[in-house]
Parts: sequence; structure tokens; C-alpha cells
Amino acid sequence: MALPANVEPFNCVEVRFKNGRKEFFINTEKFSLYEGDIVKVEATTGYDVGVVCLTGELVRLQMQKKNIFLQKADLKKIHRKANENDVDKWLEGRAKESEAMLNARAVANELSLRMKISDVEYQGDLSKAVFYYTAEERVDFRDLIRKLADTFKVRIEMKQIGMRQEAGRLGGIGSCGRELCCSTWLTDFRSVSTSAARYQQLSLNPTKLAGQCGKLKCCLNFELDTYVDELKKFPDTKLKLKTKKGNAFFQKMDIFANKMWYSYQDEPYEFIEMSLERVKEVIAINKKEEKVDNLKDYSNVIVEEKPAYANVVGDDDLTRFDNQLKQKKRRPKKKSSNKPAQAHVKQGGNKPQPSNTNSTQKNSNNNAGETKDGATKKRPFKKRRPNNRNKPNTESKNKPSE
Repeated sequence: MALPANVEPFNCVEVRFKNGRKEFFINTEKFSLYEGDIVKVEATTGYDVGVVCLTGELVRLQMQKKNIFLQKADLKKIHRKANENDVDKWLEGRAKESEAMLNARAVANELSLRMKISDVEYQGDLSKAVFYYTAEERVDFRDLIRKLADTFKVRIEMKQIGMRQEAGRLGGIGSCGRELCCSTWLTDFRSVSTSAARYQQLSLNPTKLAGQCGKLKCCLNFELDTYVDELKKFPDTKLKLKTKKGNAFFQKMDIFANKMWYSYQDEPYEFIEMSLERVKEVIAINKKEEKVDNLKDYSNVIVEEKPAYANVVGDDDLTRFDNQLKQKKRRPKKKSSNKPAQAHVKQGGNKPQPSNTNSTQKNSNNNAGETKDGATKKRPFKKRRPNNRNKPNTESKNKPSE
């Protein structure tokens, strides 16, 4: 939007550095800056390089939100827009950061320091490196600074941050599938207690309520005020509903559906659903020292009858594919011939040779004890020889009886 006549633009801009770190700078030279411009800004010692992320009157509102006043604040200046040499040096420092972090972690492990170095940020002129770390206890890192200064040949600065600040700097994807709020738009971290989960009827499971920082999720506070306002409509859950059948105690509720579930002490597993108006009506009757007959008379549960369903098509069965697979796996049976096997007579003997099939063996066994004259003979025990099945048997198997 164009500014009105005789109105000068706000002379401060907001510059973003690595991992969402932002600072305000004064544009004393009145450069025409836009969002996304790479600028060279003043630092404590030397200079730094960043990206312009906000200009114009929005910077004034942002400074008022963070209680930064231009008259009292000692803001640093913008030197100029970054040239090619400044950008190359800036990118060179960004390339060294991952290796420097790993080396610093190795040195901290050698010194047995109970700290976690999560990030490293080089200044734009490569004269200083800031190491961000988290620790549960106080850490004496004087020896660590000496060794890091000897290794990297730059000035070392150590900054301790909290678990939530670490998650906001590193970023990530939350359980909701979106990018973390602390790394995108959340600027301040408010305390979150377990009472926020109790008001929202959530199970106190630490694995589900904790975020990537290990603390309770910040989003538990987003809808807390709405739940607190809705809970004012509900009666005290400690009140028991008095009936002639017995006292009924509270089980659970659906806040936005205005429903409550009660159950009798004798039947704790049978939940009776009641609307909020019905519950208040029963409580009003109990205050008059009267009892209702049964809570089911005040229940709004509607039991729907399941419609009769007929499988007309016949293809709706989920196991129809399994039946097809079973039918494919079946092997066809071999057809057995009912005709008796013909005996083959060899030279030098009138005895038939046994065949290999089961049906021919049965027919040959039935006719083995009969001779041509019709006289029956005893059949001796036959010992099978599996290795000589296919060899011709020249010896007579049935010896004549003496």
C-alpha cells in the first residue's frame, strides 16, 4: 500500500538469521529494502549477514508487541545490501556449521560434560561462532571454550537454551502432521500443566501429551478457554443421582454434545446416556428430597433395529476369495480302472507277474489262491523287495503242497 503524502516510511526493519532468530535494525541510510533482500548489518564485533523479513509499518506494530521502543532501544544499524563477496563468505560459514557441531560434541564427551550441543551459528564475517546447548544442571565449560578456540581459530560464545527453544530452532513435524508451532509462528512459550488435559477429558498418557521437546504440547492451551466456558454449564460430577433402584454415579461426559453417562453401583458396566437437561431435571427432583423411579425413563437412548439384509448377489462375502484359492489348490484325483489286470505269462512258468497299481494288486491277490482245476492253495507270506520291483521274478512264488 502506498503511504499518504508527506509521510515517511518507518526507518526500522526486521532481519532474520539462522533458525528463525530475528532482530530489529535501523535503516539510517534509507535504503529501499524489501522482504527477501540480503543485507549486511552491524554486530557486536564485526558485521553479520541476514535476510530482511519485515518492513514498513508492520515493524512498528511488531516492536510494540515486544515492548521495544525506538527512543529507548539501542538498535544497531544496517550498513548496506550484501554484495557477492559477503554472500560467499556467509555461505562458507553455513557449510562449516554441521562439522563444527560434531567436533564440539566429541570434545564435550572427552571432558565428560553433561550437556548437549544442538546447534552452531557462524557470524557473517566468520570471526565468531555461537554454540547453543541444553543442560539440566550447571556446566563448567571453560576448558571446552579453550579447546574449541584452538580448534576453530575463532571467538567462541556459548548460549544455553531450553528444551522448547531447542525444538523451535531445529524444527520438525508434529503428531498432527504439520510443522511445529514453535518453529513457525509461536513466539512466546507459556507454561502448560496437566490440568489442561483434564479439562479436555484427555487421558494422562505422557507419550501422547508430550511433544518433541519432551514437555507438554503447547497446543493444549489453544482450546482450553473454550472447554472451561463449556464446563460451567455442567453440574458437579461428584453428585450422585438418587433413584428408587439405587444411587447412580458419574462415568463420563461429552462436553460439546451436552451428554453425560451414569451407571448404578450394582451395575457399574452398564452406562446410561442422558442429556444435560435431563440430568439437571433429576438433580432438581433430588433437591426436593424425592427420588425418581429409574434413570432409563429419562434416558434418550434410541435402539435402532438392524434392517433385514439378504445377500441377493452372492458376491458380498469377504471370504469368497479364500474359497477360490482353496479350490485352485485341490488336485484332481486319479481315475481307477475297474477292469482286472491281465496276467502276463512268461516262458518257463504259468504264474502271473504282479503289477504296480493298487487295483491290479487286489485282483491278483484274490485270484492267487486258485488254480486252473479250481483247487485252492495256501498263500505263503510274501516279503516285499522295494529295490527289485521292476526285475523279473524267475522263481516260483507259490510252491506246490506235498
